[in-house]
Amino acid sequence: MTLRRRLVLSIVALVVAVSAVIGAGSIIALASIQTASIDGQLQKATDRASTKFGEGQGSPNGQRPADDWLQPLGQAAGTLTTYYVSGGAGGFVLQEDGSRAQLTAAQLKRLGDVKVGVDPATMNLGGTLGKYRVAAVQVDNPVLGNAVLVVGLPMLPVYESVWSLLWVVIIVVGAALVAASVVAAGVVRRSLRPLERVAETASTVARMPLERSDALQDVRVPDTDPRTEVGRVGSAFNRMLGHIASAMQARERSEQKVRQFVADASHELRTPLASVRGYAELTRRMGGDLPKDVVYAMSRIESESIRMTSMVEDLLLLARLDEGREIQFDDVDLTGLVLDAVNDAHAASPDHPIEVDVPSSPVVVPGDAARLHQVIVNLVTNARTHTPDGTRITVGIAPSASGSGVDLTVRDTGQGIDPEFLPKLFERFARADSSRSRTAGSTGLGLAIVDAVVQAHGGSVEVTSEPGDTVFTVHLPGEQPAVASAAAPAAAAAAAAPAAAEDWSETPTVPAPRD
Repeated sequence: MTLRRRLVLSIVALVVAVSAVIGAGSIIALASIQTASIDGQLQKATDRASTKFGEGQGSPNGQRPADDWLQPLGQAAGTLTTYYVSGGAGGFVLQEDGSRAQLTAAQLKRLGDVKVGVDPATMNLGGTLGKYRVAAVQVDNPVLGNAVLVVGLPMLPVYESVWSLLWVVIIVVGAALVAASVVAAGVVRRSLRPLERVAETASTVARMPLERSDALQDVRVPDTDPRTEVGRVGSAFNRMLGHIASAMQARERSEQKVRQFVADASHELRTPLASVRGYAELTRRMGGDLPKDVVYAMSRIESESIRMTSMVEDLLLLARLDEGREIQFDDVDLTGLVLDAVNDAHAASPDHPIEVDVPSSPVVVPGDAARLHQVIVNLVTNARTHTPDGTRITVGIAPSASGSGVDLTVRDTGQGIDPEFLPKLFERFARADSSRSRTAGSTGLGLAIVDAVVQAHGGSVEVTSEPGDTVFTVHLPGEQPAVASAAAPAAAAAAAAPAAAEDWSETPTVPAPRD
């Protein structure tokens, strides 16, 4: 349940509770007042009846000789009067027209149980009479002798007043409930509006790719008033964003220094590596009289210089992609690039059957031909390097499932990739084996280059893997991105330093590693 709903329900429940208490108190008070008023009237009616009955003037009349003594002047309609003597009992209820309604034997019997000298009591006489407030007094009649006189007044007016007030209370409470709901909803909505703005700002910040510190959005000044609870939350949130921005700026400066160092080092290393390679090759070719071990050493120096030059070129390419350079857009025949890469792979690794699944007509996309060719070569090489001989590799081109652009897929039937390693598969220098084995010749930069080049083209690369089916899917948009380096910040997010370098596992019984 939301805070707003809890507050509204709490306010409405409080209003209902207060209204119910006030209404119940009013009803009880009204019933008590009305009952007290009835008791006062009953006392007067009892005094009049006992005075009249005690006089005993006149002769007994007809079958009810005491009826004339039980009806003094001034009694209200509905007044009940009964007498009890040793010889019998009698009584009636005075009607509106002045006539007398005789009581039944059962009613006389119940009224005979009323004690003399006690406070008035409420008694249900049944029939058409209902509940009566009754009191008993002892009177001496000159003719009948010692008698008990019971006088009562109807409680119907009291109950009618109480029921009328109850309905009034119900209507008032209902109206108060509706009014309280509307007012509470408005007040709570207005009171929580600053908190909603703070929450909206937090949600916006949470959805943002935190790659640049200037992208952070602060809470507005009116919502940072320290005198209010929401203001304190907003102020604390702004301070937190300030700390995050400072940390991100420090990280950006550090990453920029690392990228600059990698770019400069890669650029500067190219010349000495070319010299080392050239002199090693020259010595190997001209040293006909050199010992075999020296010739072998020269060949190894030449081979390692070539491998190191390739790594330096990869690092330099990544550094340039981070800076938004190195991509030159033109119309590229993607089908031709796939066929060229597959032919090269056939020559380099005849033990891996490679199939091509491309449309019969050329597929043209905007991009950099050299860089897209490198993407295809890296993916195919990755599949060849990290799967056993005989693994089938399929390179395909198909329209994108989203309806815009082209999907380039590289599928193999190898062991698959360890699920725990998938999230960091495209990180630089990432290897599944920390032993840094060079058996597979992996530098940990191939897939990082793929990711950086594809993002620089405005596309994306995804991978799904399970034993027997691993698929790399490269989505290339059908139109040139507005900014060629739009994906450069995302590519630059990966650390260029090799501190987190990991090596690939070569155990054939586990998911195959990927470069």
